[in-house]
Amino acid sequence: MTTTQGAALTAGALVTRPGHVQYGDLLIGPGTPYRWKAITGWEELPALDSGSVARADAHGSIPGRLLAQARTIGLDGLMVRAPREGIGTAVAALNRATVPVEDELPFVAWLDERGPLLAYARATRRAIPAGIGYRVGVITDAAIQWEASDPRRYELAERSVSTTLPMSEPGIEWPLTWPLDFGQPGSTGDLTAENTGDAATHPVIEFRGPVDRPSLTCLATGDQLEYDLPLSAEDLLTVDTRAGTVTLNGTASRLYTATTRSVPEQTFTLAPGITNLIYRAAPGSTDPAASATVRYRAAYW
Repeated sequence: MTTTQGAALTAGALVTRPGHVQYGDLLIGPGTPYRWKAITGWEELPALDSGSVARADAHGSIPGRLLAQARTIGLDGLMVRAPREGIGTAVAALNRATVPVEDELPFVAWLDERGPLLAYARATRRAIPAGIGYRVGVITDAAIQWEASDPRRYELAERSVSTTLPMSEPGIEWPLTWPLDFGQPGSTGDLTAENTGDAATHPVIEFRGPVDRPSLTCLATGDQLEYDLPLSAEDLLTVDTRAGTVTLNGTASRLYTATTRSVPEQTFTLAPGITNLIYRAAPGSTDPAASATVRYRAAYW
């Protein structure tokens, strides 16, 4: 998922009620100089590329993969309202917030009781009529269009689940003393991630040392991510399955350490519903400080 550049506020920090739309630091909707009538491309399915091929010896086709294209989002019927002597300031603020940028910014829309959803997008078109509205402080029928390279929409709050390497319980100590001491609970190395949306989501996985050859496996599919390198107690290996990157301590690429058992990072997703995962490492890696963390957002079409 693309990180924001230049956005000082947390994604959706200004969104407080239905009708609000926030792009970067710009808030549109009730309580602002900007009102909109319709949002397009938000509840629609994005355009799909079909991998289906025609059957050579029968009617119809052989179903192939359906891959979503970028999502195009539009705010139509946009109104800019301000005191006549301040209408230019309001338009200038709207213009500054929707200039072309290199990195996508958070786009958050709250339509109804389901709450706000998040996408990452860039403004690609803007039309503000220049007419009598500038003299009366009300400009109508403006429009803005954005393009989101990732067509999925996400919940605002990021979810996180963590575990340590499998470790047996120490059990009760002898001789018996009162109260009885069963020791600290052991770890199974299992993780459960729940994607409450209706689209598969790409997680970010963090392996912390000390550990050798860390791996994470999805029990339902058998897909595994495994990296043949040792991590010290200070090391953090981050796997961004959306971007397809593997970085050590935030800078050095370690994508080449993926083992032959490892699937391509961008194919490792959390399907809608509950996904059971297991964290493992090379034999002999048993340090209780080693951990695996899975960070993700529920995703929606």
